[in-house]
Amino acid sequence: MAASGTQGPQAPKLPELLERDPYLAPFERDFQRRYALFYKRLKSIDDNEGGLNKFSKSYKSFGVNQFVDGGVYCKEWAPGAEAVFLTGDFNGWNPFSHPYKKMEYGKWELFIPPGQDGFSPVPHGSKLKVVIRAQNGELLYRISPWARYVVRYEGKVNYDWVHWDPPQSYIRKHRSPKKLKSLRIYESHVGIASPEGKIASYKNFTYNVLPRIRDLGYNCIQLMAVMEHAYYASFGYQVTSFFAASSRYGTPDDLKELIDVAHSMGITVLLDVVHSHASKNSEDGLNKFDGTDSCFFHSGPRGTHRIWDSRLFDYANWEVLRFLLSNLRMWIEDYGFDGFRFDGVTSMLYHDHGIGKEFSGDYNEYFGLDVDEDALCYLMLANHMINFLHPDCITIAEDVSGMPALCRPVAEGGGGFDYRLAMAIPDKWIKIIKELKDEDWNMGNIVYTLTNRRCDEKYIAYAESHDQALVGDKTLAFRLMDAEMYTNMSVFTPLTPVIDRGIQLHKMIRLITHTLGGDGYLNFMGNEFGHPEWLDFPRKGNNESFHYARRQFNLTDDHLLRYKFLNEFDRDMNKLEEKFGWLASPPAFVTEKHESNKVIAFERAGLLFIFNFHPYESYVDYRVYIPSRVAIVLQNTDVPQ
Repeated sequence: MAASGTQGPQAPKLPELLERDPYLAPFERDFQRRYALFYKRLKSIDDNEGGLNKFSKSYKSFGVNQFVDGGVYCKEWAPGAEAVFLTGDFNGWNPFSHPYKKMEYGKWELFIPPGQDGFSPVPHGSKLKVVIRAQNGELLYRISPWARYVVRYEGKVNYDWVHWDPPQSYIRKHRSPKKLKSLRIYESHVGIASPEGKIASYKNFTYNVLPRIRDLGYNCIQLMAVMEHAYYASFGYQVTSFFAASSRYGTPDDLKELIDVAHSMGITVLLDVVHSHASKNSEDGLNKFDGTDSCFFHSGPRGTHRIWDSRLFDYANWEVLRFLLSNLRMWIEDYGFDGFRFDGVTSMLYHDHGIGKEFSGDYNEYFGLDVDEDALCYLMLANHMINFLHPDCITIAEDVSGMPALCRPVAEGGGGFDYRLAMAIPDKWIKIIKELKDEDWNMGNIVYTLTNRRCDEKYIAYAESHDQALVGDKTLAFRLMDAEMYTNMSVFTPLTPVIDRGIQLHKMIRLITHTLGGDGYLNFMGNEFGHPEWLDFPRKGNNESFHYARRQFNLTDDHLLRYKFLNEFDRDMNKLEEKFGWLASPPAFVTEKHESNKVIAFERAGLLFIFNFHPYESYVDYRVYIPSRVAIVLQNTDVPQ
């Protein structure tokens, strides 16, 4: 029976959500309406497409796909096109020799029979283009939205679509790990994963970086900037080809090998997926694919993000749902990814994209006309599909707004995510370090920030991520030690007060964030050992320099430098969590927040943690409450002498 004022099916477990958080009761109709929209779309997919399983496998029929007999089947969605053709090396770039047949609902298809030798008429490695005759008669040469491999050759501005269909693709040797209870995430960017001033490769990451990650005790990597993006300096957040693994690091098979080797080490691999927006590029992107501004995106001002200057998907569109859901499915099943960190979820959830908005936590901010329920419905469908077809996969939401129930099951009316990023924590650490003297740090405020999270929703805690490493900002290590990192990090130089304080606080901030801040932990590559420089990709503003687009792992390998102490502490911290599993344990029981002594003490997972943040006082025989059956593990953050 529908609730008063609502129509359609009920979220079957919504009463459980409302019982846990009675303050959500006034918004029951909103939850029911959202669930009804999700259910309606899911049922429509079942009725019209043969189910979500078949619908999300569309990457096997759209684009250019080879049949077993050697023939090639091509399919596109271009509702604004007057005609569609395929051209390329295979037909001498004749733009009209291979026309697509028009189908219903803006779809076009083409079948090219096998050659006389039985082989594919479109050879592996050959270049292709979709030719669109627009409504005004203009001929547009486009890359298929479903293209699996695109390359920018030297001296060219735009990417070329290269048909990827090798005679023998990489064969996976290892199974994906089971769903982790404790997530220790190493946020990674393949291109900068080398001390050398160049774009590093998938191969380099596989054989040089993965062993480091395993040694540090991380059990999960989150790969950024994998979905192809024409502008390297966008950090992968201006995607041009959603189904193509970035060719600047190597081939699709190289990426598959990377993931497979990670699995052999017991490491889960997540993809940083960008479904919140798309690049405005048209010749090598999705924009104006069929000559209109509405294909895949909202038309007019609603279709452009005014800050990011990028295009915004129309999540109510049937074919957009097909495209995005199939995209997730392809990365899981073709490459072996174990889940996703969804970027820009806040931008998706609200019509104003959260621009200039200070979310106070008032529940009224999360319901009403400003919520884009079509986008929320897409996220519910995505999480439902992933959980149904690949239940061991993990999804993480990057949402700064704090939308309630985003990380609760869809059956409760929630968004279906497993985790959300605890984005207030790094902001708090930066604010404290920038604005307060050491003696003015507020212990209660630190504990509040680290423990202020929604009941029964899991959070990924982090002291800093890639955001704080970017040029124009500073990492925690750089804020704490600044220029002395260049002059006083040798073990042969005297231990200065700045370096002494910086190393100790760097360790303490990470340990208390790890143990108190959430249900998972994240670190951006290099920050574990206090990487001394920010991150700045080659661009016109720095004369296309790679100097800051690298990670200097050589610094922590040098036993004469103090970076090794931070690296060793990070490893010990992760190994301790692996042994005791505090991230998978209930939230900590805080026993002390002493403002004048600057001491924080708490118990979690049977361990007692005591932090002394006092800038100059040490304590002997300090008395704290110890819960029964607690093990005491000493984590000394003092700098080794």
